[in-house]
Amino acid sequence: MLLFFDARYIRTDFHDGISRYSAELGAALAKLTPVTFLICDKAQAKLLPKNAQAILIHSPTSAKEPLTALILNTYHPDIVISPMQTMGAFGRKFKLILTLHDMIYYRHRTPPHQFSPIIRAGWWLYHATYLPQRIALDNADIVATVSQTSRQDILAAKLTQRPVIVVPNAPQKLRDFLSKDVAIKASPRHLIYMGSFMEYKNVETLIQGMEFLPTHTLHLLSRISPQREAQLKEYVPDGAKVIFHRGVSDETYAKLLADDALLVSASLDEGYGLPIAEALVLGVPAIISDIPIFHEVAGEGALYFNPTNPIKFAEQVKNGSNVPSYKSLAKAGIAQSQKFSWNASAQVLLDTIRKITN
Repeated sequence: MLLFFDARYIRTDFHDGISRYSAELGAALAKLTPVTFLICDKAQAKLLPKNAQAILIHSPTSAKEPLTALILNTYHPDIVISPMQTMGAFGRKFKLILTLHDMIYYRHRTPPHQFSPIIRAGWWLYHATYLPQRIALDNADIVATVSQTSRQDILAAKLTQRPVIVVPNAPQKLRDFLSKDVAIKASPRHLIYMGSFMEYKNVETLIQGMEFLPTHTLHLLSRISPQREAQLKEYVPDGAKVIFHRGVSDETYAKLLADDALLVSASLDEGYGLPIAEALVLGVPAIISDIPIFHEVAGEGALYFNPTNPIKFAEQVKNGSNVPSYKSLAKAGIAQSQKFSWNASAQVLLDTIRKITN
């Protein structure tokens, strides 16, 4: 079986969510079966498994993308796996699994800032109606998504007539960056936020809640534009401790989580919530929005609050900062995190591949 995995979404500077999903799932799948990776930048080859086979083709944002299947036909693959849903499938002669991570951009249509104005306009138009998505997904044999919550959203919207499977996201191994396991010695005083600063992430509620948490420090870890940082600083209460880190390494991220911390998020909408899983696997509890996907990811390893209420956020932080409560949450979170692993996700994917290629 000649299996192609689309690795063109792997970033060579730093991982975003799609990039890490592509890299980790592709590597785990390659442990189970031979995989040939599709790349669009020679630098991506360095991020693939050792001695991996790779084919260099165009970028996913190229004008050639609608013709991708015709180009791949010349290599005679049996099946192609894409961690996104936009690969051109016209004229394909192979089995195809496309991935729709979530339906966030139908509810929040602001496109990723890193794209050019033309691509951003196309992105917005693509998500203005379900029709383009339905056409794209129905061109596949199977549609994959990353959570049961997203699967239910896809089915409810009738986005595809194809079977929808769940190939879950999973946390990276942040423990590798730590010299010892996380141990709570005192009430946690550091609140860690990892994620973008798009409006639906609702970071404003976290910042406003710091008015009621004078002994805590909120750490905003991700990269942020000067304009967005200036906007958010307008919400910082007098005397509150809020630190903008403007991007951190995975090692720094792990060490901050391990330093008497709680993971926090007031997001109004998510497709998965990867930072939550990353914290829980270390034994770091989460204080997070009361939304369905977060319950799926965190289970009993978190305390939940109304994301529109800064006072409720602060109350749950105080509840989670109680040492006995922290230890109980940490234990439950570690158990919950065992449900998600790249090896398990790769096995789900391989089982599906075998079903549709036999």
